[in-house]
Amino acid sequence: MAAHAALQRSVVSPAGRHTASLIFLHGSGDTGQGARAWIKQILNQDMAFQHIKVIYPTAPARPYTPMKGAFSNVWFDRYKICNDCPEHIESIDSMCQGLTDLINDEVKNGIAKSRILIGGFSMGGGMAMHLAFRFHQDLAGVFALSSFLNKDSAVYQALKRNESALPELFQCHGTADDLVLYPWGEETNKMLKSLGVSASLHTFPNLNHELNRTEIEKLKSWIVKKLPVEAPKAYE
Repeated sequence: MAAHAALQRSVVSPAGRHTASLIFLHGSGDTGQGARAWIKQILNQDMAFQHIKVIYPTAPARPYTPMKGAFSNVWFDRYKICNDCPEHIESIDSMCQGLTDLINDEVKNGIAKSRILIGGFSMGGGMAMHLAFRFHQDLAGVFALSSFLNKDSAVYQALKRNESALPELFQCHGTADDLVLYPWGEETNKMLKSLGVSASLHTFPNLNHELNRTEIEKLKSWIVKKLPVEAPKAYE
């Protein structure tokens, strides 16, 4: 397999000592810079922390079947946008490798995997669930905003065989979402819970396929709960 080019990324550095990292995966057709700007517009400032580095990578452009094969910045391909068709597993697994490299970069910088969170919006949240629940079960947690997994997802198959501890899932979904339907997110949450994942689902009435301030503030609180500030070690 050809070596992956490193993913482009937009980074919000921590204000203080870097002891944890957060990877936020954008939705289909967006970029890391675009996702960062969207959140900044909603909050009127960057989503930033004292001790957590926030990384917004950009998916490489590839042909995307739901757009009739036009090139788009997507984490993987889909046969169509629905929850009852097969997953395009080849493209999902290929991108898992590229994102594993990103996680390993943080580990090389001295950040333990138990101090790394991954998640995203829409397709980014789906990608994060594949990455964490299939390949990186020792991460601090996963978040999925307006996201879903297909009915026969490889994630479910992997968890049926799993016996180790799993990262916690923080999920949000708007009831008025007309692209990724709310029942798809709800079913994903129920399936993951039945397979041993500690999962929460925060419902936002009348919210379409988008983010809002209340949702991001809830996410920030959960992030700080999962990645608390570490006291500096006085003695090594």
